[in-house]
Amino acid sequence: MKRNLLISAMALLAGSVIAADASPKEAVSAAAKQLAQAANYSWKTTVVVPEGSRFRPGPTDGKTEKDGFTVVTMSFGDNTTEMVLKGDKGTVKPADEDWQSLSDLEDAGGRDRFLAMMARNFKTPAAQAQELVSGAKDLKEADGVCSGDLTEAGAKSMLRFGPRRGNGPEISNAKGSVKFWVKDGTLSKYEFRVRGTVNFNDNERDIDRTTTVEIKDVGQTKVNVPDAAKQKLS
Repeated sequence: MKRNLLISAMALLAGSVIAADASPKEAVSAAAKQLAQAANYSWKTTVVVPEGSRFRPGPTDGKTEKDGFTVVTMSFGDNTTEMVLKGDKGTVKPADEDWQSLSDLEDAGGRDRFLAMMARNFKTPAAQAQELVSGAKDLKEADGVCSGDLTEAGAKSMLRFGPRRGNGPEISNAKGSVKFWVKDGTLSKYEFRVRGTVNFNDNERDIDRTTTVEIKDVGQTKVNVPDAAKQKLS
């Protein structure tokens, strides 16, 4: 019994030493990976852009389960769009319409193709946070917050909707910064600001966007998927 207690105490001490020696960047990376391993969790995303911006997204609410479904509800003005994703498959329910497969949306073009692209390139907070950690120059911890600047490549990846393909937009003057909050070893919140100039078909647009993601109900989230959505997964 004493031997087992001694071994347990030594293991706890070793873990404490490792945690103490971990850099802020390593600690945040570990917290994001721990979130990815959670059975389920919910989140809320808010985006702040300058007054007068043409594209002003509303809040996004999401729920996800490990190796299962991800359900996302996005608002744009008075319109609400829903997405259901599982692995590399997905379906979208545009405002006031029925669930549609991604292939049908892509064939329709216009707004529908844009929604399909969003679905195919969507990343859960755990995955996005890990990308932000990789794209950070370095992180420093102060008052419980780990923060730092993004590399140019890291800022570009957050300014771009998914990977660049073909005649995708050119991005210049990309800059960014990021903050992470960790609670009990798991990522609880992160925020990033990106700025840059996006040139698409010779039309330049300056972007200044601050995105905040708050994570909640880790291990206590129930993900419900409508049968109509399951039938349209593609």
